[in-house]
Amino acid sequence: MQPIQLFELASKQAEWLSVRQGVVAGNIANVNTPAYRSKDVTPFESVLENTGIRMAATNPAHFTEPGMTNEVLETKPIDGVGVQESGNTVGLAEELMKQGQVKREFELNAGLVKAFHRMMLMTVKG
Repeated sequence: MQPIQLFELASKQAEWLSVRQGVVAGNIANVNTPAYRSKDVTPFESVLENTGIRMAATNPAHFTEPGMTNEVLETKPIDGVGVQESGNTVGLAEELMKQGQVKREFELNAGLVKAFHRMMLMTVKG
């Protein structure tokens, strides 16, 4: 029987989401700090590559961002936000959207783990 890696994967994603939430919160906290540069973490797919857990791809175009490392990086200014006169590159609207995305991904992660756990308990009881 193959070991179930869903819980390990969910744990890794929750850890990554926690780091990302901290980085986004730091960006929001420094929205008015002169010369502060906006930051973000590398995509979760790079965490999967570093851990050796491979996701099944149904299309060759899926997960096509090789060579990324799991670290916090300075982001480039986006069109419409740019660099402010103080040198700050944080776009508050963009950071709030990232915060909402992290929240939704946490909820999805927790819901999947809960459902899978319930399913496993039903198979043991039955």
